[in-house]
This record gives sequence, C-alpha cells and structure tokens, in this order.
Amino acid sequence: MSAGAPQSAPCLRCRGPLEPGDLRCAICGLACPAPSGPAVQRSVQILRCTQCGAAVSYSAEAQAPLCRFCASVMRIEQPVDPVDQADWILPFAVAPELAQAALRQWLGSLGFFRPGDLATSATLAGLHPIWWAAWIVDASALVSWTADSNAGAQRAAWAPHAGQAHLPLRGLLVSASRGLGPDEAARLAPCFQLGSALPVGQQPAERIGPAGAVLEQFDVQRSAARRTIVEAILATAAAALQQGAIPGSSFRNVHVAALLEDMQTRRVALPTYVLAYRYGGGLYRAIVHGQDARCVLGKAPLSVAKILLVVAAVLLAIVALVGALVVGCLS
Repeated sequence: MSAGAPQSAPCLRCRGPLEPGDLRCAICGLACPAPSGPAVQRSVQILRCTQCGAAVSYSAEAQAPLCRFCASVMRIEQPVDPVDQADWILPFAVAPELAQAALRQWLGSLGFFRPGDLATSATLAGLHPIWWAAWIVDASALVSWTADSNAGAQRAAWAPHAGQAHLPLRGLLVSASRGLGPDEAARLAPCFQLGSALPVGQQPAERIGPAGAVLEQFDVQRSAARRTIVEAILATAAAALQQGAIPGSSFRNVHVAALLEDMQTRRVALPTYVLAYRYGGGLYRAIVHGQDARCVLGKAPLSVAKILLVVAAVLLAIVALVGALVVGCLS
C-alpha cells in the first residue's frame, strides 16, 4: 500500500495531515476549515444490525434480513452524513470449502472439556464471507515515562527515574468494525498480508472474493480512532520499558504518557468468514481468517458431563486425602 486516500490541506496549527471527512485534526484537535467547494456526498443505503450495530452496504441481490456477524435482524438505513468507504481491499486467499474444513478441525482441537463428537456432529448453519472495516495507521509520538527502580538506590530500596523517547509505530491495525469485538479483531490482525492490498475497484469483486461477499461500512471516523491509537502507543512503550529502557533489574510505579506528533491512516477492508453452526440445539458463531485458515476463533459448547466427572474426581480425591489424614492422626 504505497498510497492512501486523497489528502486535504494540512492542519493550520500542527501541519498534521487531514483527510476528507475529518472534523478536527487527529493530532492537535483543531477544527478543520470548511471546504472551499460544495461537499460531495454519496447517496447510499446500508443494512444496519439492530443488535450489534454492524453496517454493510445494501444490495438487492444480498437479500440479507439477518446480520452476518450476529444473525440478528437488520434494517435498511439511509444515512444523512457521508459514509466512509475503504480505499484498499485485501483479497480472500481461503476458499469457502477450506473455511468449513478449518472450522471442523478447530472444533476437534478444543480440548477435553468439549463434547467428544463436536467436530463430527456440529452442523453448519451459515457461512458468510465479509470484508470488515479497519484502519492501517502509521504514527509517531513523543513518549514520556517515570518509574522507580533499584538502579542508583544506594541505601534506599528504590530510586526515581524518568525519560523521553520518540516512538515510531508502523502498520498498526485499528478496528473500525462494530460487528467484530476488539479482542476478535486483535487476534485476526497479525495474519493479514497487508502487502496484498489492492485499491478498491481495481479488480472485480468476484476475482478477489467468493460469491456473496459483502463490504462492511466505516462507522468510525479517523479522529475518533485517536484514543485507540494512543492506547496502542502506550502499550508499545510500556512493553519497550520492560526490555531494558528503565535502568536497573526491578522497577515499580511505571507511568507512560504519549503526545502524537504525526499520524497517517489508510482505510482497509479485511477478509473474514463468519460461520454459524448448531450443536445440541444451540447456535454458535465462529470466525475463520480470510487469508490464513489456521486462524480460527469463536464460541463452542462445554461438556457438562465431563465437567461433573472432573469435579467428582476432585471431591473423591479430597475425601480420600482427608480420610488418610484422619486415620494417620488416630493411629
């Protein structure tokens, strides 16, 4: 991805890059100047989930009354404000048949406390290919930190330390999806081949994804993602501190603050299969990565019988141990 969406004039105060649709600068928060020409708005219809809030582009061919993320009822929405669209799209590298096989393999690898026939008895209730919305962020920040460590403590147990560093952050994936939870997006992120991204519209949809694949809409503006980006920078800085940035071998009261200096973003659509399966009368959701079938996550039923068996075994072991102690004390 060598280029992003068209850029507006830079911020008048910090010279940070502004993007079309920004109301405030994502770096310093200054209100963006009003556009000189007439605003260009695309009239679109979207399908909005009444439960999880996910939104996908509407098409008559889709005929999808149920949300592809959570299977709740969807309604048609005609937004007044402009709706952001992905600038880049990653092609599917996993065929639907391979996604089903990956689900079976995952169900069979969940361990002892799952039903023994889960992989063979579960029935597929739905398979939906979808591109979910995310940001690819390149940012840099001035990170300030304070901490107590044992370095230079002399007679005391701790000594105060502080420092600053410029931290670059490249290729950070920030979810703009309502259909996927933050934990799900974070687990899927490392397996995407970002170098395979294509500009939207460069290839027909049938060449980069299976039939019926839909595109999730961006509900999160770039400025609204700033807090998530800062939190990621703080987490990265805190991890770096643990690797020797703080002098000494032990430390406490570590505090980190970050000031964004630059941020550039690209809107991307990332391929994923959302599958629904039934087992024992229950309906469960699983997600298979659209570019790496080894990455599968979701929910699965527990075996009540196996849990009760383990509990009973533990109780019997405790009773036996107590009995042995009582016999030992009496003798």
